[in-house]
Amino acid sequence: MMENTGGPYLNTAAVTSPVGIVRLLQIMFGCTTFSLVAHQGGFSAAYGTFCMFVWTFCFAITVFIITCEFTHLHSCLSISWGNFTAAFAMLATLMSVTAAVIYPLYFVQLGCYPIGCEVRDFRIAASIFAGLVFVVYAVEVFLTRAKPGQVTSYMATVSGLLKIVQAFVACIIFGALVNDSQYSKYVATQWCVAVYSFCFVVTVVVVAFSVTGKTALLWFPFERSVVVYTFGAVLLYVSAAVIWPVFCFDSKYGSPQRPGLCARGRCPWDSQLVIAIFTYVNLLLYVVDLAYSQRIRFVSHL
Repeated sequence: MMENTGGPYLNTAAVTSPVGIVRLLQIMFGCTTFSLVAHQGGFSAAYGTFCMFVWTFCFAITVFIITCEFTHLHSCLSISWGNFTAAFAMLATLMSVTAAVIYPLYFVQLGCYPIGCEVRDFRIAASIFAGLVFVVYAVEVFLTRAKPGQVTSYMATVSGLLKIVQAFVACIIFGALVNDSQYSKYVATQWCVAVYSFCFVVTVVVVAFSVTGKTALLWFPFERSVVVYTFGAVLLYVSAAVIWPVFCFDSKYGSPQRPGLCARGRCPWDSQLVIAIFTYVNLLLYVVDLAYSQRIRFVSHL
């Protein structure tokens, strides 16, 4: 005879609540997108591979999340489920918007030649559904974000969501750095690389501790340490925001204008400009993060 555990075995709210419905749409749109691309749309090179990875990765993790919540299996995992789902939703939003921009930019054309009208139509359809994938993940972030006065997981707060964005922006900076940015030319620009790397690593560590729910096991006050680190990151990024443009675009060290003979896609000046822009973006994100981190309290077990 089976013992009554006092509750249903299946959590129907996982698929009937607003967040559950949005996640079902994520699965539907994600599956449609990579199916269109794999069937006839096609992809090539690193850009196409990245887009396919984004859609399949987000699809797989979303299926995993719905399965765990529907069957209550998430209660058996030794992680902070609220932090995990909030962090993934923000990451999926950033990755999907990147793919939604890259795929049509590199693979969609208005004319049929030379790929054929059928392939063109499949690529246009895939681009439309890629945009819908981004929209539904953004909607989940909006629905699950922390409300004023609400007790929720850290990664659902503005500060927690900004940690994901900061790490994502740092990845864009790293991508530009390895694309012939000539960062090793001066010690000052190497310092900037050290700033980007240090802040990225610490931000990832903060996210990892929050997702695993192990912040309470640390021998030092985690929340205070995060605020101190965020303040330090602001100072470090201020130094990088000053040093990088000077040593890349000042006429004494670099070039204030794009060299005329620079090949498109292989120009160090372009990479340096991308790094400079996203350095200021991340500086702004860390400043906003510092402002919001004064108003929150960590809850590691949600």
